[in-house]
Amino acid sequence: MTERKYPIGIQTFERIIREGYLYIDKTDLVWQLAHYATFVFMSRPRRFGKSLLTSTLESYFKGERELFEGLKIMQLEKEWEQYPVIRLDLSTAKGQDTAADLRGRLLYILQDYTKFYGKNDAEVTPGALLEGIIKRAAEQTGRQVVVIIDEYDAPLLEVLHEDETLAAKRKVMQEFYLPLKANERLIKFCFITGITKFSQLSIFSTINNLTNVTLDPCFSAICGITEDEMETQLGEDVERLSSLHDTTYETMRQKLKERYDGYHFSHSSPGVYNPFSLLKAFQHRELNNYWFESGTPTFLIRQMRLFNTDILSLEQFEAFSSDFDQPTEAMESVLPLLYQSGYLTIKDYDKDSQLYTLSIPNQEVRIGYTEGLLPVYTGIESRNVKAGFALKFWKALKKGDADKAMLEMQAYLAGIPYVEGFKKKLADVATAEGFYEYTMYLIFSMLNFYVRTQVKVAGGRVDMVVWMPDTTYVFEMKVSGTAQQALEQIDTKSYALPYQADGRKVVKVGVKFNAETRTPEEWIIR
Repeated sequence: MTERKYPIGIQTFERIIREGYLYIDKTDLVWQLAHYATFVFMSRPRRFGKSLLTSTLESYFKGERELFEGLKIMQLEKEWEQYPVIRLDLSTAKGQDTAADLRGRLLYILQDYTKFYGKNDAEVTPGALLEGIIKRAAEQTGRQVVVIIDEYDAPLLEVLHEDETLAAKRKVMQEFYLPLKANERLIKFCFITGITKFSQLSIFSTINNLTNVTLDPCFSAICGITEDEMETQLGEDVERLSSLHDTTYETMRQKLKERYDGYHFSHSSPGVYNPFSLLKAFQHRELNNYWFESGTPTFLIRQMRLFNTDILSLEQFEAFSSDFDQPTEAMESVLPLLYQSGYLTIKDYDKDSQLYTLSIPNQEVRIGYTEGLLPVYTGIESRNVKAGFALKFWKALKKGDADKAMLEMQAYLAGIPYVEGFKKKLADVATAEGFYEYTMYLIFSMLNFYVRTQVKVAGGRVDMVVWMPDTTYVFEMKVSGTAQQALEQIDTKSYALPYQADGRKVVKVGVKFNAETRTPEEWIIR
């Protein structure tokens, strides 16, 4: 098998094609998007190929036919007309301290286009300059103009929690986008993309016909890699990886699926793999958590703390689309941000009730997300979990030795250094059983166990269920009660009954936590 060139960090369609990098052919969907509406908005999580999509649209509208030879779009496009394209990447406008700084940065970003189309001295604001560029481009070429804006929300995400700064920067962005609607007759196509969804009222105040295709089934697979594409275009890559890891093709496919697949961007979307992580795994020949190389975004953690988010509720729950596909700045919980940034995804949809079931997409997200949350919710640094304890705990449970696993956890929790400044919070929460659920849930999740808390069964709610390949562990935890009482509750309320039919051994664990030491004090396993 020949070595592939993977376009890691390369987001320019022309370069990928000309230099022979792997390209998953999405050009039929690109063509449909280009003819869907005049003003189009789409949000997708970071590192999902949004920038490559905008670059592909740019090449298409520039009429660069030679780049598309042999691709699906050749069956659809016959004219290949050329339009002037203004493509702006607003990720370079991040980190501006004030509205004035942001205004200056936007003017700088537009400078490249003034070299082609000129500049009027009266155009001193970003919106005025953009309008001038659009008008001159149309006049000089005799064609309508295409405007493509990537990472449109980048200047605002960092200040979501700063009301005054957000309002000031929002005004700058409103003025910047003003020409898009005002010059509609001059615009052939306008595409705006980013991670989150700010309302038309607050940002795109004049674009009242902006079509949001974020949840449109037609475009649910336009970013990311589907199962069919894995089979037809990436089969040799899976085969190579399976050979290197001395396993079968099907086993490797399943491992890749569990770690990187699971995203759904509409109620009828096929499962979609994270393209960045999948291609990284092929390039580095290891299944690691690549999406979180730069850590969990601080803006997300801040918003979760602001809304006092119950992380245990995020495993699986039902919501209407209006609950999660809503404007970021109008959200009443962190749910829209978690969905839009890829930490939750659609897992099921009920047509009668129009309720969506949302959950964490895959192992990679679960591990990275819990690593970021562990110090916030429990005061424990994630690196301390991995250092020594993780391997011992994993081996004990894998061998079915729950008693040894609990001893390892007791010893670990008794000696951990908590995050600075967390002691007061620990004193406040140590008597609440929910704190121990948080702690054990996050630790189990980060160790790559499949774990759920507050699981509904006929007799009530199980504190925690942990699934291993051969064994299912049913936990009940007490702070004021005893381990015996916890175990009796499992039996009297038949918490373990639903898990006795799937062929795995079922182990019941009653745990008593000591509120002073914050460690498991006693446990009974049956």
